[in-house]
Amino acid sequence: MIEFSEGIYKFYVYILTNKRKTVLYTGVTNNLHQRLHQHSTKQNGNSFTAKYNVEFLIYYEKFGWIQQAIEREKEIKDFSRNKKLELIRSVNPNLDFWNYLFEF
Repeated sequence: MIEFSEGIYKFYVYILTNKRKTVLYTGVTNNLHQRLHQHSTKQNGNSFTAKYNVEFLIYYEKFGWIQQAIEREKEIKDFSRNKKLELIRSVNPNLDFWNYLFEF
């Protein structure tokens, strides 16, 4: 996990995958616990993540300012799949599912 401690808020850029790790999805949120729950329960049934069963957290970064988080999300979304996998493996070499880190 990469953390940028400036600011007083918590925003997360995160990457999710499906069970077979064939799909990558990048998003941004201020409540990762709640957002992971929304993805896992498919609250928006027509969404990309619901369609492809994308609900497993494999990477996240924490920011103090929303502007930084949005900028980083856009940057990661522009990465090739290989570059995203390099980024993920730099902190999560086995692409382990990290949802448990944000459960209560």
